[in-house]
Amino acid sequence: MRKLVVLIILVVASLIVLRQALYIVDETEQVIITRFGEVKSVVTTPGLNAKIPFIDLVTKFDKRILRIDAPPAALPDKEKQNLIIDSYARYKIVDPVQFRKTLQTENNARSRLGDIVTSTLRDRVALRDRFEIVGAEPTKDDSGNPIVDDEGLPVVEGRETRSAILAEVLDGVRKRVGEQNFGIEITDVRIKRADFPDSVTASIFTRMRAERNRIATRFRAEGEEEDLKIRAVANKDKDIILAEADQKGNQVRGEGEAKAISILAEALNKDPDFFSFQRSMEAYQNVISGQDTIVFSSDAPLFQFLGTPKSK
Repeated sequence: MRKLVVLIILVVASLIVLRQALYIVDETEQVIITRFGEVKSVVTTPGLNAKIPFIDLVTKFDKRILRIDAPPAALPDKEKQNLIIDSYARYKIVDPVQFRKTLQTENNARSRLGDIVTSTLRDRVALRDRFEIVGAEPTKDDSGNPIVDDEGLPVVEGRETRSAILAEVLDGVRKRVGEQNFGIEITDVRIKRADFPDSVTASIFTRMRAERNRIATRFRAEGEEEDLKIRAVANKDKDIILAEADQKGNQVRGEGEAKAISILAEALNKDPDFFSFQRSMEAYQNVISGQDTIVFSSDAPLFQFLGTPKSK
């Protein structure tokens, strides 16, 4: 029994020693091995590794791109008007030994880098006005009219300005981080939100609505002007078409009447007596009806075909 107990103790001790002697490096990690506070090695290759148990200590750092969120801050612009700006940055630990020496932990890194980003952003924001930063002012041409894009929407200032600000902030943060030698690399700085304080939001929205109404009024006026131009052209074309149609109709009618007169003249020349008889019959049909009482002399030319034919 005593031997069994000793064996169990040895097995447990061996497991504890083995656990202390071996460590695993994940592919997302980089490891620093320290002995009595002194850095002995840096391991960045994933896999199983060994160390001196109970003497060597393992400190792990993430080697992926990490993100810090700076707290929202009220930053004054060029006109001393505060803007609420919420930003974030991304960084990567490139020198874990220096990172451990200066910042020690990722929490400390978030705090220090957040202060640096906010401070650098404050310096850049102070050089621009709020419309350049927020992007709430339509771009205008030389005549003072808003410039619109292909979809008819106003082009808003601040988009290119904000990109320039972020580029300047990124350069400034990298310079300050490099001077303090934190062992990290800043990869990106972005603004999540840039907005007006609640005290001026109502007035800004009123101004924006007035600007949009002015743009809409201009669009409607241009549309009505274009409508009048189109209607004027259409009415002009209509009048021209109708006049040409009347001219063509008069010409055709004149040609028809001339043709009819020519035919009648030709028929008259062939048999004048028959033509006279036919025309008289048509006159009887049109003039005399059963309800009319007409008094004519029996010698009237109209009734020359109604009397007794004279013998030749």
